[in-house]
Amino acid sequence: MPDLIPPPLALYVHLPWCVRKCPYCDFNSHQAKGELPFDAYIDALVRDLDQDLPLVWGRVVHSVFFGGGTPSLFPAEAIDRFLQQASARLRFAPNAEITLETNPGTAEHGRFDGYRAAGVNRLSFGIQTFDDAALRQLGRIHDSTEAERAVKMAQDAGFDNFNIDLMYALPGQTLAAAAHDLERAFALQPAHVSHYQLTLEPNTVFFARPPQGIPDEDSAWDMQEHCQALLADAGFAQYEVSAYARPGRQSAHNLNYWRFGDYLGIGAGAHGKISSGATQDVLRRWKLKHPAAYMDAAGTPASFGGDESIAPARLPFEYMLNLLRLHEGFSLRDFQSRTGLDASAIEAPLQQALERGWLERISVAHGAAGHACADPHCASGAGSGHIDDLLRPTELGRRFTNDVVELFLGE
Repeated sequence: MPDLIPPPLALYVHLPWCVRKCPYCDFNSHQAKGELPFDAYIDALVRDLDQDLPLVWGRVVHSVFFGGGTPSLFPAEAIDRFLQQASARLRFAPNAEITLETNPGTAEHGRFDGYRAAGVNRLSFGIQTFDDAALRQLGRIHDSTEAERAVKMAQDAGFDNFNIDLMYALPGQTLAAAAHDLERAFALQPAHVSHYQLTLEPNTVFFARPPQGIPDEDSAWDMQEHCQALLADAGFAQYEVSAYARPGRQSAHNLNYWRFGDYLGIGAGAHGKISSGATQDVLRRWKLKHPAAYMDAAGTPASFGGDESIAPARLPFEYMLNLLRLHEGFSLRDFQSRTGLDASAIEAPLQQALERGWLERISVAHGAAGHACADPHCASGAGSGHIDDLLRPTELGRRFTNDVVELFLGE
């Protein structure tokens, strides 16, 4: 059996409160009521981190992501205090990507300067659309003018590495309206655009009471194809199902998720995945979802919502669930190093995917002699000039990602 080699490590920090719960949102977010306990929550995060530290002793953190909820509800001083405490306990890579999600409706003059001074070097704006009527229907607390103003305030504070979230196939949306949203986004000069279809997720208001006028599947597909072309023309290369970036501006944090990398999950409802070279297994750990219960228990095993090793038989599915979202594909060498399984474990489903035209196999030369291998999937990094087979989704496979992934579920 090949050895499981721990992959790069990231840190996810969940800040669970928002001003108002959006009707389409299925994330662990809680509507703020009264004054929020910022200091007490940061204290809980530090206790939580201390408890998980033994899982990652000596490893380097390559990215940090503050997700929510609405992390920009937290004052810059709170973000600064957490980052100081975290960097005193963990080895942060030089120039580690540190992202904070922000809601344009919470933007205040001077706040972005504070986040930047704290060490945040990337922002993600949850704009969703520039259509004010659609924003109201989506339950957003901002309008299009506030969205543009928030981005410009961030730019004035020195941020040029930021993402804009946009949704399409909104109730009553036309192809022209979806395209107009992108044009408004392009005018703000983002480094990255996340462009994804509105879906009705269980346990949301929209799932219980679907809004009228949601475009059908064919119309949604037309929007996706048209918008993909607009993004490409504007210099944004698609590298994942819903992620588009200018050259060199892919989300390092999300790439680590999709490449089946490791991440500590800190905060209410946060999920983590940690690989152990010593025990040759992959652990998933998640925390209690409710903020009050989490804060009471943080730093003790009582704060765990769950803690389990992934069964070897399930590892192929877990790996593919992530990797097949990416356009770059994967190598069998990478599969072996990140799961500890032999490539023969996925031989049958791989063959089926190839025969159905969902995956393609290409040969890639890794690094000329004397140079480090630049391919992210190369486990050796030795620059031996070796040739690897890379397996990647075809255009047809990208249309049927869920079907491809299900091939790897096993019995």
